[in-house]
Amino acid sequence: MNSNNNTETRPDHMDDDEEEVALPGFRFHPTDEELVGFYLRRKIDKKPLSIELIKQVDIYKYDPWDLPKPSSVGEKEGYFFCKRGRKYRNSIRPNRVTRSGFWKATGIDKPVYSNGEKAETALGSRKL
Repeated sequence: MNSNNNTETRPDHMDDDEEEVALPGFRFHPTDEELVGFYLRRKIDKKPLSIELIKQVDIYKYDPWDLPKPSSVGEKEGYFFCKRGRKYRNSIRPNRVTRSGFWKATGIDKPVYSNGEKAETALGSRKL
């Protein structure tokens, strides 16, 4: 019996013949609708993609200058999934404390609508 089975170090959804490689020429520039309506929806529905374009990172453990770098070389912005902790158990106030300060939400909320259909309700919102 061969004991060189490396499946423990790979995600469950990867087959033996799959490997992680950089994709030359690939740029990840999703629209707000794609971020909310596709990537976030799949995350909520527990339907992972075969390639991890948006990593799960607890951004509250990092100061902005210490965040993991975007996976694409030369990219100036990155995307992360992060669960939002609460400041108090029965409160809606988020806990944004980091090691040397806190994250501050700035700007106004802009609703994100689906362009493919007449949406009367927003898919989500983003800060501007």
